[in-house]
Amino acid sequence: MRNILDRLFEHQYLTREDARILLRDIAEGKYNEAQISSLITVFLMRSISIDELMGFREALLEMSLVVDFTDYPFIDIVGTGGDGKNTFNISTAACFVVAGAGYHVVKHGNYGASSISGASNVMEQLGARFTADTNRLRKSIEASGMAYLHAPLFNPALKAVAPVRKNLGVRTFFNVLGPLVNPAKPKFQLLGVYSLPMLRLYSYVYQQSGIRFGVVHSLDGYDEISLTDDFKIALPEREKIYSPEMLNMERCHASDLYGGETPEDAAVIFRAVMERSASKHQMNCVIANAAFAIQVMFREKKIDKCIEEATDSLMNGKAMTALKKFLEANK
Repeated sequence: MRNILDRLFEHQYLTREDARILLRDIAEGKYNEAQISSLITVFLMRSISIDELMGFREALLEMSLVVDFTDYPFIDIVGTGGDGKNTFNISTAACFVVAGAGYHVVKHGNYGASSISGASNVMEQLGARFTADTNRLRKSIEASGMAYLHAPLFNPALKAVAPVRKNLGVRTFFNVLGPLVNPAKPKFQLLGVYSLPMLRLYSYVYQQSGIRFGVVHSLDGYDEISLTDDFKIALPEREKIYSPEMLNMERCHASDLYGGETPEDAAVIFRAVMERSASKHQMNCVIANAAFAIQVMFREKKIDKCIEEATDSLMNGKAMTALKKFLEANK
C-alpha cells in the first residue's frame, strides 16, 4: 500500500490492473483502516479515472457472489448518493412503482454512508430481511417483481470498508462504484449522479460494459430527477435536458423531498408515498424517476406513455401491492 500511496500522492494514476489488484487486497484484509482512509482521501481530492474505476469494478465483480436472473429482463434503479440533499428514498420507491407496472427490478443497495437512510435502512425499517439465498430471491421477484440485494452479503470488499466509509461520513469512490457492481449484472440501469462530470464518466463506463443505461442529474445538484430544477439524462443514443414542465409536472422545493432525521422518519415517508398519502410533489418525483426507468427498458416508448404507466402503478395501488408482496416474501 505504501508504494501505491506514494504514487497517488505524486499525482499519478493507477492502471486498470493496479486498481483491480488493490481492491482485491483490500477485500482480503491486507490493509488497516488508516491505510484505507488515506487511499479514500486521495480520491476525495481528485477525480477517479475510467481505468481506475473499471479496475475497481472488475475486482468487485470477480469477488461477488453470483446471482443468476438471466431469465428475467430486469432493471436496477439507483443513485450514487453523496449529493448532500438528504432526500427520502426516491429511487427505492421508484423500484416498486416499476415493479407494480409489471416489470422486473433487481436493486443492489446498502446502508446510508453519507445520508440518513440508504435503501437497506428503509427496507429494514419496513420489515424486510436480507438474504443471499438465490431461491428466496427468485421467489421474491416472482411474487412481487422485485428482488433486493443487500451489498455486504454479495460484495466482501464493500463490507470490509464499511466502517471507514461510515466514520468518514462523506461520499467516496465507493459511492461511485456501488451502482456498477450489482452482482446480478443488469442489462438495464437508471442511475442518478450528483454532477455533470459524473454523468459523463458513467456514460463512458456504461458504453464499455454493454448495459442499456440512463444516467440522470438534476442541474441543481440532486442525484435523481428531483423536479426542483431542470435535469439532464444521458442515454446510449442521445442526451437531453428536460424541465419539470415538459413532463406536465410542477416544480418543487428541497423541503418537499426532505428525508427526515432518522431511518424511522424515512420509512414513514416511504410508506406514505406507497399508500398515496404523501404530497403531490413527493409522488410526482417518484413517478418521474420510474417513468424514465421504463423508457430505459423500452427505448421506443415515449416518455408521456411511461409517465402514464408509472402514474397508474402508484395511484391505483399496484406499487403498494408489489411492496406488500415483497415484504411477505422477505420476512
